[in-house]
Amino acid sequence: KQAEAEREKRSKIIHAEGEYNASQRLADAAKILSTEPVTLQLRYLQTLTEIGVEKNTTIVFPLPVDLLAGLQSWGEQMKKRPSSDAAKPEPSETA
Repeated sequence: KQAEAEREKRSKIIHAEGEYNASQRLADAAKILSTEPVTLQLRYLQTLTEIGVEKNTTIVFPLPVDLLAGLQSWGEQMKKRPSSDAAKPEPSETA
């Protein structure tokens, strides 16, 4: 029983080390992808290609990917915009 417990202990340690290494690599990949928006789009397209090959499917894009990138950029600009600007009424002309 002691030998079996020792094997199970080693197995859990190896599994934990593998999980740690995988999470480190995932964090590194996230840093790389965040440095350049195009890399994230390319990874997205690569994933869709892999899904299409595995499932023998056709993928239809309802919106151009460039449009999505533009929306993302617009959203980031809106986040940076001071909230007081949104509440300001436009000046009206009186005659």
